[in-house]
Amino acid sequence: MSGAEVLRWGFSPSDGMPYVEVHNHHLLGGFTHRLGSRVGQRLNLELHFIETPNKRIEEFIQRGRIHLICNANPQWLAEPQRYHWSPRLYQEEDVLLLHGSDAPVTGLQDLHGKVLGTQLGYIYSLPLMEAFARQLVTRQNVRDLDSGLNLLSRQRLDALIDMRRTLTYKLAQRPELPLYVGDWVVQRYDLYCIYGQQLPIAAEKLDEVLLELRNSGAITRMLDGASEPPAQ
Repeated sequence: MSGAEVLRWGFSPSDGMPYVEVHNHHLLGGFTHRLGSRVGQRLNLELHFIETPNKRIEEFIQRGRIHLICNANPQWLAEPQRYHWSPRLYQEEDVLLLHGSDAPVTGLQDLHGKVLGTQLGYIYSLPLMEAFARQLVTRQNVRDLDSGLNLLSRQRLDALIDMRRTLTYKLAQRPELPLYVGDWVVQRYDLYCIYGQQLPIAAEKLDEVLLELRNSGAITRMLDGASEPPAQ
């Protein structure tokens, strides 16, 4: 693809599989890699995947270090109105991972007085953020998901919060852990891609490609781990 323009596509290393498979800060696979590669083929753009910590998304976009990042929601940014947002691509939900010996958590009240494993810089539902602020629930940031799983397995945490697909994937990889995903949906939300001002193509053209991938069912297949055929 020599001569093609470069599209710098951000990815958050904390998203985990099935979204991102990261090794030595390089994106090797997962949904984000499949989606980016597919978009690059369709638009004849060379893809550079750039590791982007959650707390630096806006800085990276404003500086042009990345042109876009997906798996994003306007509520998570300080100034969402400054950017172009893609069409809604899919839904996710925050759920709790619990120890098998503990009672189910059916609502926020059940978390009062408990220690909840969280991601640094991640913004959760407004009621949960208020519970953290009022110290009704103790927020403990974990280094990464594997660290959180080990702490929860040893009952050093009362629960861990993350995206349902991420937790379901991880438990399937580690069935020996005495953990389960709770039924309570802490928050359900839509996910989008966010574009900066230095995008090398028209935002509307990128919108069009992403919308076609969503409406054709290709995004759902990519989320489920299916490989997409090369663009014709």
